[in-house]
Amino acid sequence: MKNFQIGQAATSKRIFTEADLAEYTSLTEIAQAPRAVPGPLLGGMFSYLLGTTLPGRGTNYLKQHLEFPQSAFVGDELTATVEIMRLRPEKNLVNLKTTCVNARGEIVCQGEALVLVKDAQ
Repeated sequence: MKNFQIGQAATSKRIFTEADLAEYTSLTEIAQAPRAVPGPLLGGMFSYLLGTTLPGRGTNYLKQHLEFPQSAFVGDELTATVEIMRLRPEKNLVNLKTTCVNARGEIVCQGEALVLVKDAQ
């Protein structure tokens, strides 16, 4: 297992546009575009970080839990963070805290992810 450490974190910023919500509406075949950024798009920010940065390429999602204390809106600058909370090297497992905040620091999505890092590069 790589040299992972508890507290190690990675972040990414994103601003969703009306076009992003229109594309989401088309792909999901829902009748009307949502007024707020949908949960799956916020969750995708964590997926991006887990698969590219921490733990990185080859990471396998096993479980994810998300809560949405308030809405994120088009035009909001959002910052997603994944932070290592627990390491289980004997099983190649990593538990991570996932948090997404808007530019005002308000949490719009939070939760946990469990990943298998056996093949992470």
